[in-house]
Amino acid sequence: MTAHYDVIIVGSGPAGIFSALELARAGAGRVLLLEKGHDLDKRVCPARVGQCRSCPVCLITTGWGGAGAFSDGKLTLTGEIGGWLGDYVGAPLLDSLIDDVDAQWLRFGADTSVIEPDPDSVARLSRLAVLAEMSLIPMRLRHLGSDRSPGVLAEMRAWLESAGVEIRTKTMAKSVLVQDDRVSGVTLADGTHLSANAVILAPGREGAEWLLQQARAIGIPVSNNAVDIGVRVECPAPVLEPLTTHLYEAKLTYYSRAFGDKVRTFCMNPYGVVTTEHYGDIVTVNGHSLSEEKTPYTNFAVLVSQSFTQPFHEPITYGRSIAKLANLLGEGILVQRLGDLKAGRRSTHKRLSESVVTPTLASATPGDLASVIPYRHLVDILEFIQALDALAPGVAAPTTLLYGVEVKFYSSRLQLDSNLMTKTKGLFAIGDGAGVTRGLVQSSASGIVAARAVVRLQQ
Repeated sequence: MTAHYDVIIVGSGPAGIFSALELARAGAGRVLLLEKGHDLDKRVCPARVGQCRSCPVCLITTGWGGAGAFSDGKLTLTGEIGGWLGDYVGAPLLDSLIDDVDAQWLRFGADTSVIEPDPDSVARLSRLAVLAEMSLIPMRLRHLGSDRSPGVLAEMRAWLESAGVEIRTKTMAKSVLVQDDRVSGVTLADGTHLSANAVILAPGREGAEWLLQQARAIGIPVSNNAVDIGVRVECPAPVLEPLTTHLYEAKLTYYSRAFGDKVRTFCMNPYGVVTTEHYGDIVTVNGHSLSEEKTPYTNFAVLVSQSFTQPFHEPITYGRSIAKLANLLGEGILVQRLGDLKAGRRSTHKRLSESVVTPTLASATPGDLASVIPYRHLVDILEFIQALDALAPGVAAPTTLLYGVEVKFYSSRLQLDSNLMTKTKGLFAIGDGAGVTRGLVQSSASGIVAARAVVRLQQ
């Protein structure tokens, strides 16, 4: 027999979890949450303690909590950062949703302290940013820390089970079932059919390509977001302290003189470490900060946003191809000193040993990022780092390290209404994988939006 549910959620990242939380509180009936990865306690990545084994399902990017389970755990409490959810629901509702999301993270154990820049520091740094042709976006944030996030996510899981939500990990959704322009359920990888009145797709960045395939199969219109490609920068923590002491994370945007491309910082980790993310057969770079342990270094991403027009419609494939090239040359992640990149030579172990920065990602291979990153992107990145040096003198030092590549896979946006429902009635798409969000808070908020819409459909 085909099992029937009132709602099926695909993906247990923040978007999927917050959908389940909202549905459970509303008494939305029989709810099933599917996750192709493992439970938190089984997400022990071999690459963190030795060598990547190219697992069929990556333990870093998939599993309970999604890729955010082991992220820096920054909750950005402003609608200006973290995605495009405001385009669908409007700024006033987004602000209200952010408050709701923050309250839920606090309920399950998030740190009660909020990092809020003082107005004088913001004014001074904003002025410096303008003089450097940059824009500074000040924000309030709550920092969970990579070591604290799993505990909070485990509490959410325990509450959902106590509330009657059925959770199946290591269970992959193969396809979405549609009948007469209405969603009817999902098919699992083992061929099992599950029927449902509503389906919420929240596959995360790792599942963005799968979601795109489903949209095309069903006939849901898709548009391309800009693809974000760049590097992760690592330098001595004191270099970034003029920013991090006052802001913790500096959100800066810049438009390059050479090409007019938008360049921005992303995921700044004071006293943190550089890490990896695995998306199937490719490895990209990322960064974390812990709530307790500190390193002498700060890392952050510099990303170049580039939009494509017709006839090109494969931004995810474009990003993956650049990451694959870096993996080919570096057997994983490449690392290069900024001075070597500017001098047109590859970095070597000897040159790295002469630097004041010891790579926190020990597995990274010294190499030449100019052999991987497209010329346009490389020029934009170097321009940005030089401009940033006016705010944080020393960031453009020859010994600053650049890791590559960092790619964000949220490049295709499904056509959705203000409830994040597709043209197929009862089928919703939310979170980073749907191209709607790009951070923990807005991803969580998108889950609430879809869940509330499902409840209204039931009435």
